[in-house]
Amino acid sequence: MNVKKQFMDGLIHQNPVTVQLLGMCSVLAITTTMFNGIGMGLSVLVILTLSNIFISVLRKIIPNKIRIACYIVVIAGFVTIVELALKAYLPSLSESLGLFIPLIVVNCIILGRAEGFASKNGVAASALDGIFQGLGYTVILVIMCVIREFLGNGTFGTGVLAPDGIRILPEGVGALGMILPVGGFLTLACVIAAMQYFLNKPKKDDKKEEVTK
Repeated sequence: MNVKKQFMDGLIHQNPVTVQLLGMCSVLAITTTMFNGIGMGLSVLVILTLSNIFISVLRKIIPNKIRIACYIVVIAGFVTIVELALKAYLPSLSESLGLFIPLIVVNCIILGRAEGFASKNGVAASALDGIFQGLGYTVILVIMCVIREFLGNGTFGTGVLAPDGIRILPEGVGALGMILPVGGFLTLACVIAAMQYFLNKPKKDDKKEEVTK
């Protein structure tokens, strides 16, 4: 079990959003304020980690022919727990995220990690995979929230640092299109492009080898 590799994969090399391109629907829809981004990111992180652990424990007894159905039942159980907890303790977040919390049941990130990792690895490795993949997802959500909130409303940290955010730009200056669906697509495209540039940028050693050749 290589913890450092799992961490780097979840955050950068195999980031569920910018590299695997999973869970696009919620990423585009709820990244208008930091409160939404952090809430959704942590919800997915908790559900993903618990689902990975549970599926890893049961991986040898789940029949192969119905494994996907079993994964969905496991994930749905943890989604229900998180959804009820949000309604009880953070009703404003629950209302803001709306249907996107129940839709985590069929989120491709969680199903993908269950099928591709947890069903083939031990409990400890699966738990770390859930944590790091969830962390990578949360980081991208927060980045998108910061960009869209700042450019769209001229504020920062709405719902986290202050109820209405910290105003940076005067009212009426922001481009309201950034908090609309088109803003989500544009922001996500820029974030993915930046990540791909970073991942594919030639290293200094590679450049030296090309020069010597």
